[in-house]
Amino acid sequence: MSQYIERYQRRRLISSYFSVVLSIALVLFLLGVLGLLVLNTKKLADHFKEQITISVFLKDNAKPIEIEQLQKSLALADYTKSADYVSKEDAAEQYSEDIGENFVEFLGYNPLKNSIDVNLKADFVSPEQIEAIAGDISAKAYVEEVSYDKPLISLLNDNVRKISLWILIASAAFTVIAVLLINSSIRLSIYSKRFIIKTMQMVGATKRFIRRPFIYTNIKLGMLGAALALIALAGVLYYVNTNFPELNLFQDFVVLILLFAGVFGLGVLISWGSTHIATQRFLNLRTDDLYY
Repeated sequence: MSQYIERYQRRRLISSYFSVVLSIALVLFLLGVLGLLVLNTKKLADHFKEQITISVFLKDNAKPIEIEQLQKSLALADYTKSADYVSKEDAAEQYSEDIGENFVEFLGYNPLKNSIDVNLKADFVSPEQIEAIAGDISAKAYVEEVSYDKPLISLLNDNVRKISLWILIASAAFTVIAVLLINSSIRLSIYSKRFIIKTMQMVGATKRFIRRPFIYTNIKLGMLGAALALIALAGVLYYVNTNFPELNLFQDFVVLILLFAGVFGLGVLISWGSTHIATQRFLNLRTDDLYY
């Protein structure tokens, strides 16, 4: 009978430890993912900004030397990420593939223009700056038109500001939630041992002596949960970097190390603080209050 009770208590203890580790791991993993988003918000925003294309359409009488000089000057400009020349023949071929039929044969001529597709650096993607750049390019005599999506640029800049703000707010809120959830899990695990705590106190053990094993145990659980969270976070980081190499997530290696260290340290700190507060609460309770 005693062996059965001992096995039952051991299973309950393992189950309690498992729930604490799992809750810490899940919460810290989500907090780490949110941290990655915060650190890479600008990088993600820059990536989308640099996908916006300014199309410089050239007149049919533009000389090859003029086109070549314009392309080189655009490629060397401070605001340019890339400048690619697209002939009217290549443009017609691409457009025919998009619509599924050869429109040149149907019309009998190619109405498209030779063009240069310019992708700007993210710092120059704003309505005012693009308008100034387009104005400078349009001033050249052999340029027919400079075309870009004005509403999309305004919408993109507005959404980037809004998303950045909400990510910061969500980070602060989720940090508070993480502390509360981990604290709740640890508090429940200590609640099941409240009678042991009170018994040790009644036989003369000091509060520090009683707290010490609980703190050590839960710090170990916090470290284990943080380690599991970091393994999962590293997997997510590797997956995203493999599928979106243009983001260069591993470029800021020191920042990533600091993030991982912060997640690990947060797991240990919350475990220590929650255990200290929970054990202190039960130590200060009267014996009669332990039943409620």
